[in-house]
Amino acid sequence: MNIASPPGPGSNAAAAAVANPPEGLTGAEALRRLQSVGANTVPDTALHPIKRALGKVWAPVPWMLEAAIVLELVLGNHLEAAIIAGLLVFNAALAMFQEGRAQATLAALKSRLALSASVRRDGAWLIAPAAGLVPGDVVKLSLGGVVAADVTLISGNVLLDQSMLTGESVPIEAGPGYQSFAGALVRRGEAVAEVTATGPRTRFGRTAELVRIAHVVSSQQKAVLRVVRNLAAFSVIVILAIIAYAVLLGLPVAEIVPLVLTAVLASIPVALPATFTLASALGARSLARVGVLPTRLSAVDEAATMDVLCADKTGTLTRNALSVADLCPMAGFDEAHLLALAALASSDGGQDPVDAAIRAAAAGRTVSDAPRLVTFLPFDPATKMSEATVAVADGTAHRIVKGAFAVVVRLARPAPGAAEAAARLEEKGYRVLALAAGPPGAMVLAGLLALSDPPREDSAGLIAELRSLGVRTVMLTGDAAATAAIVAHAVGLEGAICPPDTRLDDLKPDRFAVFAGILPEDKYTLVKAFQKAGHTVGMCGDGANDAPALRQAQIGIAVATATDVAKSAAGMVLTTAGLNGILAAVREGRITFQRILTYTLNSITKKIVTVLLLIVGLVMTGHAVLTPLLMVILLIAGDFLAMSVTTDNVRPSAMPNAWRIGHFTIAGIAMGLCLLAYCTTVLAVGKFVLRLDTEEVRTLTFIAVVFGSQSMIYAIRERRHLWNSRPSGWLIASSLADILIASALALAGVAMAPLPAGIVAGTLLTAAMLAFLLDLVKLPVFARLGLA
Repeated sequence: MNIASPPGPGSNAAAAAVANPPEGLTGAEALRRLQSVGANTVPDTALHPIKRALGKVWAPVPWMLEAAIVLELVLGNHLEAAIIAGLLVFNAALAMFQEGRAQATLAALKSRLALSASVRRDGAWLIAPAAGLVPGDVVKLSLGGVVAADVTLISGNVLLDQSMLTGESVPIEAGPGYQSFAGALVRRGEAVAEVTATGPRTRFGRTAELVRIAHVVSSQQKAVLRVVRNLAAFSVIVILAIIAYAVLLGLPVAEIVPLVLTAVLASIPVALPATFTLASALGARSLARVGVLPTRLSAVDEAATMDVLCADKTGTLTRNALSVADLCPMAGFDEAHLLALAALASSDGGQDPVDAAIRAAAAGRTVSDAPRLVTFLPFDPATKMSEATVAVADGTAHRIVKGAFAVVVRLARPAPGAAEAAARLEEKGYRVLALAAGPPGAMVLAGLLALSDPPREDSAGLIAELRSLGVRTVMLTGDAAATAAIVAHAVGLEGAICPPDTRLDDLKPDRFAVFAGILPEDKYTLVKAFQKAGHTVGMCGDGANDAPALRQAQIGIAVATATDVAKSAAGMVLTTAGLNGILAAVREGRITFQRILTYTLNSITKKIVTVLLLIVGLVMTGHAVLTPLLMVILLIAGDFLAMSVTTDNVRPSAMPNAWRIGHFTIAGIAMGLCLLAYCTTVLAVGKFVLRLDTEEVRTLTFIAVVFGSQSMIYAIRERRHLWNSRPSGWLIASSLADILIASALALAGVAMAPLPAGIVAGTLLTAAMLAFLLDLVKLPVFARLGLA
């Protein structure tokens, strides 16, 4: 999309300013304006580390842990309170690891801007910090420099690369009256310009502001909150029932308070946030081995649920490097000679991407009778052409002219069909150049050269593979619709192109395949619109114009050649050439999701069973069958050792995953009822058959919960029959550790009453049998709820 303003009627006056540049502002006036509008910088909004840390302990799971700490302190249980506080700190420390990416993005945006500028003050040119520029300043744009603020050119001509802001793959020839933006790179020429906007009011500054405000709650966060919400609601009802029944039984307050505390502890999924983090970290480590660097751990899990990928065109689906796409030689010339002559009229070793593309194409198709270069005149924006004088075989001097078709065709003899051929190439979105050659005054049109930014070799394969994985790809580009359509067709994106006047904030991704001629804020708006429609959105890009959308998307992916701005905004960075890392991210994300799903199902099931078991035990024995200390041991030995499922061997799903917490809760209840029946049976046998006393019943309940939970993990870790895949070594080791710890404590009577070895062994044996029963129940339940 060309965001240029055409030269106005004042162009003649501007041309005169080449020799006589404006005096510029006085130092005093510049200082006054600086105090009024502020520095030419992006404001810093970094949060203080203490505020970030406090934010980690102010959330649903920390609230439940903090409530438990207070109750333990009230009861004088300082050891238990310290252990729970340690769990709280552990979770907060892991969460802190994922923070701070927005501030890194803003830092990269600021580093991308020019650090100094040539500015005219008090009638003299001087080098001043770019931060001190103000509207009205007169600045000089030079080869290789970065435009320090939004400006309007007054005099001179430059070739500007604005791809990082506009998405245009071809640099812009800019002359008097053209409006350029902060962050553009000067590829050729020199010009004088007037500053029109600075700091956050520039196009670059507005991009930085979009990055700062871009925010989307990750699926992980939503899942944790919904799990905690459901468990909290369930637990409140059960705790009220426990209190009512305890009062009805006439239990003293000193016994009711520990019972309530036990119920509170039983309902806290204390290791759930840490498990999400650990599973994502392990997935990130696997991705790093294949050239994908996650900068936000949540992006690993989001890759599993992504069902829409928004892909930038220039530099992402394409190489962001011009090449000769087509040749149309006229009568008397062939393609090889056309390229050879064009190369002679192209600069060698400069920064002009057009000349570099032509020379690269000619190098592969040499001719033996090419003329000898005598003189070369580089591209002149005023004449819109470059020129060379060459000596042919007989020593005669010939002239070669390369440039815009409308200019070159006037210098050569008429060529039948040339205008129609140029029109056909332009309709395909190519940049068309004409070449004329021959004796001065008698040149003929040698042919046409069409240039484009070609797609990457792996772009088409990526889109086809993503389609098979249930992920829809759409193209977002600032380039023209005709150019975008060619690239879309080449990479296999078939679908409608969004009309330019379409409202973007209420669109669904299936309406259009290509969105062309859009600005950075439009990409950001489209990502939000797709999210509003219920999709998990990925964004893949390479430039600063992609940064807001990269930050807003659940999974932002920056390609290996991306700017620092894009890499900082993204949740993942591809560190090797190509796009295959995106497929690796999707597969690894779905593996991570399955591991987290196993832990979440196990956590929901165990929390529901443990809380309900307190009611059953109270009814059956008239006392609490678990104490707060036993509950803390269950949290440490059970919840944290169960985190080993993050290493388990699982199969990625064929389609995008989704956090259907309602379905998970129903599955947890169904499986939990089986585990509750098992624990209740063990409790009844201990109480009424073995005649165990209250303390021994508590120990028996403790090992029944531990052993039964292990059976549950092995039943639900495999979506098919439990013997269809081998558990990981870490999972087996943690299960043995959990069983041995619980057995040792029960046999030795540490923190509980001792039990005979026969009872412990019998409970373990029945728990092993339970695993196969749970496996039979699981299959129809998972199939019905779409978890298979």
